[in-house]
Amino acid sequence: MDRSSEIGVVGLAVMGQNLALNFARNGFRVCVYNRTPERTEAFLRDRVRGEPIVPAYTIEEFARCLERPRRILLMVQAGPAVDQVIEALLPHLEPGDLVMDGGNSHYADTERRMQWLADRGIRFLGVGISGGEKGALLGPSIMPGGSPEAYAMVEAMLTRIAAQSEEGPCCAYMGRGGAGHYVKMVHNAIEYAFMQGIAEVYDFMKTALGMPTEAIAETFERWNEGTLNAFLTELAARVLRYRDPETGDPLVERILDKAEQKGTGRWAAQSALELGVPTPTLTVAVLARTLSHFKADRERIGAAFPWPDRRTPSSPEAALSDLEAALNLVVLAAFSQGLWLLHEASRAYRYGTDRAEVLRVWRAGCIIRARWLGFLREVVREDPEDPHLLFSARFRAELQARLSAAGRILREAFEAGVPMPALSTAADYVLSMRRSQLPANLIQAQRDAFGAHTYERLDRPGVFHTEWLD
Repeated sequence: MDRSSEIGVVGLAVMGQNLALNFARNGFRVCVYNRTPERTEAFLRDRVRGEPIVPAYTIEEFARCLERPRRILLMVQAGPAVDQVIEALLPHLEPGDLVMDGGNSHYADTERRMQWLADRGIRFLGVGISGGEKGALLGPSIMPGGSPEAYAMVEAMLTRIAAQSEEGPCCAYMGRGGAGHYVKMVHNAIEYAFMQGIAEVYDFMKTALGMPTEAIAETFERWNEGTLNAFLTELAARVLRYRDPETGDPLVERILDKAEQKGTGRWAAQSALELGVPTPTLTVAVLARTLSHFKADRERIGAAFPWPDRRTPSSPEAALSDLEAALNLVVLAAFSQGLWLLHEASRAYRYGTDRAEVLRVWRAGCIIRARWLGFLREVVREDPEDPHLLFSARFRAELQARLSAAGRILREAFEAGVPMPALSTAADYVLSMRRSQLPANLIQAQRDAFGAHTYERLDRPGVFHTEWLD
């Protein structure tokens, strides 16, 4: 058995396979292990073509295969499977070895595992990886978190296999503790909101404007030449153009309208609530996926709840222009909320996350790569302590330029019976953040009236209580 592999990969589903090939094609010797040897054999037979990849068929053999200190990347399903693999590895590891978790693990689990292994002298990194199967092979966006010393052990490897942009490799140290997986979680929450916004404008074009699928695809393609230039808008156009080989119809129209999720969006919403950070657009994108699962209920209610199926705006061309502006507003609001969540989490958990570096790492390889990221990075660098970018005149101007268009679309959408929760929350987020006075004073007065929760006053310092009821 070759004992000189520089990196070991555990887990040979497609992501693990592609990352192993990526390492090997960038000059690193790789040892691979999968719980079922049949998958290892199939990988070697079907995909390895002379790359420096060697198999191991037991954990013991895998551990012997690696250079010291060992560098091991786990690409197994998030949850108990990660703990099980670590348990199996531990008897064969030595102090100074490094284990990396490249799955979508919860950041709190990452911090627990970090302490668990540190007590045994083993280093641990939580590594967020975005880019899907293709990105894993050709260059993903990589978000490692943990100790700086652990990251130094693999920095050269990770930056070499990462996607490359004009600003350098799309890999950087995200901070201590669970920062890497936290950043990836926020990335996914922004992804949820971006996708929900795309779905809403697709629905508007289809339902309110009566546009055929081909024309909707052309619209996304045109938008992708402007500020909405992004992987997800490009992908939407491609998906809409794809034809069902059996029927010749757009395949998307044959897909059941139930959207799945793996948990990262929900975790982000939960974390935002725990930290007291308002992320309405990120959160409603999760709720929209949940609501989509009640297909039978929706069909039953819709049959008994008539509403206009279509109300074409007086100027479809103007509506499309407004829609483009509205989707930009959703994207900007989602990034504002996500960056605010990162700011507060970094402070609360002492991650030390550099949000400008996060945005740079997202420039290529990842699912939310978009033209806006360069602008957003400039804004963050102008004032790194601005939690949500809304203190920036440049950022506010981009929102203000699109807010009226969003309002027009929301009015038309209501008349047509088209729900647009991502757009609605994005607009409400901006409107709320620009108001120096919100009606929360009445809420607090009521809280004091029924529960003696007290209140503060505008005209004098202190905490007050009133006997409101006779």
